[in-house]
Amino acid sequence: MSNKPSEEFVKDGAQNVTEKDVEKVINKSDEIQKKFSAKGPLARFIEDGKLLIAIVKDYRAGVYRQIPYGVLASIVFTLIYVLNPFDLMPDMLPVIGQLDDVAVMGACLILVEQDLHKYKDWKQGQV
Repeated sequence: MSNKPSEEFVKDGAQNVTEKDVEKVINKSDEIQKKFSAKGPLARFIEDGKLLIAIVKDYRAGVYRQIPYGVLASIVFTLIYVLNPFDLMPDMLPVIGQLDDVAVMGACLILVEQDLHKYKDWKQGQV
């Protein structure tokens, strides 16, 4: 899976994101975070995972709205994809089952990089 098709995959998936999906990410945020905390390929995204979950929560709470909805939808799609054990490569397959999650996560980070930096700067200013 090269970066270009992965980015298109995330963009396409983001078009189907609903308010219900945003709620799912918030309600399952601990479960999603565990996917990043586990040993394995997703471990390198621990901090990014926390940041993506935080931006969804802050958007939903109305405290951070300086993000285009398409960017938020890409984040939501990616987090749900990582959560879903039955995606392109089932997560039950050791390591190999997470490689598609890594590709999708990487593609999402490329797509939302600028907005994520802005959010991170904003978040640090809130402390």
